[in-house]
Order: sequence, then C-alpha cells, then structure tokens
Amino acid sequence: MTRPRVLFDILRRRTTDALVALSALLLLLAGPALAQDALVRSKPRAVPIADTIPPPSDVPYPGTLTLDVDATDPLRAILRVTEVIPVAAGRRQITLLYPQWRPGNHSATGRMVQLSELRFRAGSQPLKWRRDPAEPFAFHVELPANAATITVQLTYAGALQSSEGQVLANPAMFDLQWDRVALYPAGHYVRQVRVRPSVTLPAGWQAATALDGEAVVGDTHTFAETDFATLADSPLFAGRNFRRWDLGGEVRLDTFADDAKDLAATPELIEAHRKLVREATALFGGRHFDHYDLLMALSDNFYAIGTEHQRSAEMQASPSSYRLPALNATDLRVVAHEFVHSWNGKFKVPARLWAPDFRQPVQTDLLWVYEGQTQFWGMVLGARSGIQSKDMVLAEIATSAASYAAMPGRRWRSVEDTTAEPLVAYREAKVWPSLTRASDYYREAALVWLEADQILRQRTGGRRGLDDFARAFFGGNDLGQTTYELDDVIAALAALAPYDWRGFFAARIQSPDQPAPLQGIEAAGYRLVFHEVPNPWDKEIADSAGSLSLTHSLGMTLDRAGRVTSVQWDGPAFAAGLVNGAQVVAVNGRAYSHDVMRAAISAAKDRQTIIALLVKRGDAVATVPIAYHGGLRYPWIEPAGAGEQPLDRLLAPRTVG
Repeated sequence: MTRPRVLFDILRRRTTDALVALSALLLLLAGPALAQDALVRSKPRAVPIADTIPPPSDVPYPGTLTLDVDATDPLRAILRVTEVIPVAAGRRQITLLYPQWRPGNHSATGRMVQLSELRFRAGSQPLKWRRDPAEPFAFHVELPANAATITVQLTYAGALQSSEGQVLANPAMFDLQWDRVALYPAGHYVRQVRVRPSVTLPAGWQAATALDGEAVVGDTHTFAETDFATLADSPLFAGRNFRRWDLGGEVRLDTFADDAKDLAATPELIEAHRKLVREATALFGGRHFDHYDLLMALSDNFYAIGTEHQRSAEMQASPSSYRLPALNATDLRVVAHEFVHSWNGKFKVPARLWAPDFRQPVQTDLLWVYEGQTQFWGMVLGARSGIQSKDMVLAEIATSAASYAAMPGRRWRSVEDTTAEPLVAYREAKVWPSLTRASDYYREAALVWLEADQILRQRTGGRRGLDDFARAFFGGNDLGQTTYELDDVIAALAALAPYDWRGFFAARIQSPDQPAPLQGIEAAGYRLVFHEVPNPWDKEIADSAGSLSLTHSLGMTLDRAGRVTSVQWDGPAFAAGLVNGAQVVAVNGRAYSHDVMRAAISAAKDRQTIIALLVKRGDAVATVPIAYHGGLRYPWIEPAGAGEQPLDRLLAPRTVG
C-alpha cells in the first residue's frame, strides 16, 4: 500500500511544478502589464484592533486602594511606589491603566517613559503580566484563584533637566503629582475608585496639599481616603524651606523656596493676595471649594508650571518674587489666573473636555472659553487685587494686541483652530510661530472677551457686563462639577443682553482672516499706539531673559550674545534672510550689543541709511543689509480721550480695603 501512495505524491508534485512553470510562461508571454496586475493582487490586509479594555462605568470599584510613595531621594528625583489594589473574588485577570490624559493638560501628557521596575505580586507570588499591544498605557495582570489583593511596585524617575521632561524636583523641593506614580483599575469612572494615599518625605521636610485628613508619623504623611479623581486633582508640594500665609476665606498661600531667604514677602503683596480672594469671591458670588491651597515653588531650578485644580494650584515663580515683587510682576500674574480656574475650568468645564477616566481623549474646541476667559479674568483680578499694577495689566493688553495685529498666521488659522494646539503640538517650539500660530486661545480670546464685556455694557447702558456673566454662569457654592456647551454660553450672554452672540463668536473665534482684535480695546476707551521704549510688560520680560525684542521694528528678537531667537514672518529680518540660530556679530561695523543695535535702528529712522549686520550662521559669515527706517517701536495702549474710560472702570477694585 505504500508504493502506490509514494508514486502518487511524486506525480502530484511534478504536475504542480509543471503548472507553476506554465503559469510563469503565460505571464511572460502576456507582457509586463498582466504580470504587474498579478503582483498588485497580493496585498496585506488590515488586522482589526481588538479592544480588550473594559470601558468605564459609573459604579463603585470594590474596596479601597492604598498608595504609598517613598519620596526620600529628591536629589535624584526618584520616587519608589507601592500600591495595593483589592480584587473581586474569583477574578482571573485585572486590567490596570496608567493615566495618559492628565487633568489640566488638555493633552495626552502621561510619561510612561519615566516609569520602571514595574512588578506585580499576590502575597509573595509574582504575577504574570503583559502590556496591551494596542494601548501601551494598559497592563493585563493574571490573578491566582485565591487573590484578594495585588501589590504593584514601581520606580518613577523624574526629570533632572529640561531635556528629559518637566523638572518637578530638586534638592530643596518637589511637586508630587499623584497620577504620575499610580495605576488604577479599568472599567470604572475614576471618581468611583477609592484610594488612601501616603508619602514619606526627607527628614525635616514639610508638605502642603489640598488633600484632607493629614496625619504625620515621623516623616510619613498619610491622608484620608478619597477618590482617584480627587487624588489626581490634589498635587502635593514638599520642601526643606516652607512658609504658609492665611489669606482668609479658607485660602492659603504655601511657598517653597530653594533658599530660606526667599520665603520673605512684602506685607503689601500678601495683602494683595488676600484681596484677590475677596475680589474673586465678589466676582463669582460664591466658591466651589471648602478650602484652597495656592502652591508656589520659588525656584529657577524647577519647571515653569501653572496648572489648575479645583482646590489648589501648582505654580512656579522666580526666587525673589515675593521679596521683590516690583521686579517679578509678570511671574505673579499666574496666581490670579490659576485661582480663577477653580470656577472656570474645574467647577464648570466644557462637556467634551471632561472625561470619566484618564484613558478617554478629550476635545478641546471650547478652550477659548475655558482658558480665554480665565486669561481675561486673570488680568482683571490681577489689577483689582493689586497683585499686578494697573499699568502692568494695560501693558500686557498692549503687547497681546500688537502681537495679533502683526500676526500673518491669523490670515489662515482661526482662534478656535488653535485650541487643537495641545493635541498636535503640546509645548513644542515653533520655527515660525507668527505664521503657524500657537495657543492663541489664551491671549487673543481674552481680547475677544474684553469686547464681549463692552458689548454687554453698551447694550444695557452700563448696567450689565461680563461680571454678571461670571456670577450667573460660574457662580454658586456647589462643591462638585458641571459641564456646558457653546449653546449654554450663548444663552447666558443673551439673558443679559440680546445680541447676535453666535454670529459674534463665529466671526471673532471660529473664522480666520479677521480684523486685528482691537475692537474691545477701542470700545473700552483706549487705543493701540507705539513708542520708542518698551512698555512695563515687555521690559520686565526682556530684562529677565536678557533679550532684545525688535518684533515691531526689524521683526526679530535677539539674546545677549546677538543670537536670533525668533523672526517675524514677512518682517524686515525675514526679508533679509535671517533665521533662528543665526548670530549677529556686528552692527554697522561695531561689535554687537543691545545698545549698539538700538542705536543703529534709531540712527536709520526716516533716513536712507542701511543697517548693516555682520551675521554668522554655522561656518559662514556674511554682511546682511536691512533697509528699515521706522525706528524703534514698542506697543502701548493709552486713553483715547480725557477722563475715566470704560477700561479704567473694569479694572477698578470692587471690594473695600
């Protein structure tokens, strides 16, 4: 029986080989077109991506997690974490998620790259796990039959320099963002996952956070049980040098400094913070926190952070900001901005910007309300409280207005489209920012809200303004959260004054190629002008950075060494071929300095004199002539008429004392 089958197999193989040879011959005879067509028929097919992660449900997770963080190594910015997670009886697998879409960031900023030494065990038994092949922020952990809890251990290595990420620790202080160091179970809204956190600090360090129920034993600080959403919204600052001020209204200012001398503060500035609390409460007519902590890192060796939370704010400022506030006014405006976010952004948030967990992507198209109106109120309350002088606020408005009046990117990109910036270019440097635009839903939207305020006042004979909108839309004393859509914003404005608000926002926010955003300034009784000296806002920023801004003259900015750090698209420097990174070595035959450059621009004013720059780029050196005769130009706004103007009244304090 074997020989016939062997012969059959031989004949079958020979027949198959003959057919293959015949097919190849036919393809050759048919010509290249048919051969190519036959090749095209062979294509890969997409493999469907299996979603193996349970969607979040608004039901309680059984049991309470514990999260213990060992933060005793700030010198190397290393956090060692132990997390115990209860599991339901009989489960054979659990999926744990690492927070990806972090609150207040408007983007997927979770940094898995800084997490290492990840291990899972049940008792002393190591557990098998695998990362989800489609979602690398998800971990599937196998469970033994008798597991009641599992223990997660990991090491989080924080950035030590800006090239590695956000620097949130140095030898004198750190910012513990709990969601960076914890996993949470999939399948539940994060507000339904209970957790009991603790942190062990270096000996002698102190801590500040909005978390409740703090108990200290030795160097370990434990806190009352809370939910994972509140934990992620309650960062902890800790440090060697700490000072706290009571600002009234259950609000505290918690400052941490690299040097103890920087914990000093002028009485006037602390009183301005107290007045900020009173002015904000008067503006919104209530509050959405039972207590609040303004967490401030006074350090040059720290990330320039400004992040909002419902009961706290993470901020950074120059070390001397509270000792010498007159020199650091631009730094301190972040205080008013982040405080306003407790009402606008945390209590009331755009519906699609809210998510049930930290896996779901958010939609950012209403950031011009969330951030833009907060930017507006940050300036207004900064002036009303005295955290910033009125002149500084006017200067900031002038700088913003002039920037957008000269921005070619506005011709093609709307303010609304810039709300996608956190999703497509989170904090990325731009080669030509004046053309590509950036996060202009902050500053340009603030100018639009100024115009909205003036429309309300004009149409109601001064009886209503954006103050009334803030009280009606963001006010009350609800400690929870609520969401809104654009229709809700329009309805609230229309209730104060009938107007085509939808058309107004369609033009100013949703359409490109609009007129320069000066209408609100002009309606408020001011006008944009240019002088030969910088306004206070521009001057402080330039002095702090050691830079020379020539944005509205030559169309570029230079650092102390004459290196070009930005170039205005279509400006004189652009036309002359200058780019970022080029270095101006000499001006009209004299070695570069800021004073030499300013003198050359002034000397060429209203003349035919060419400004000759000796420029080095890489190994090449060339003389670059610039035909510019407009002199030095810096933006200011000034009253258009005599007496008090509407903008003066808007910035005036509302409370006494």
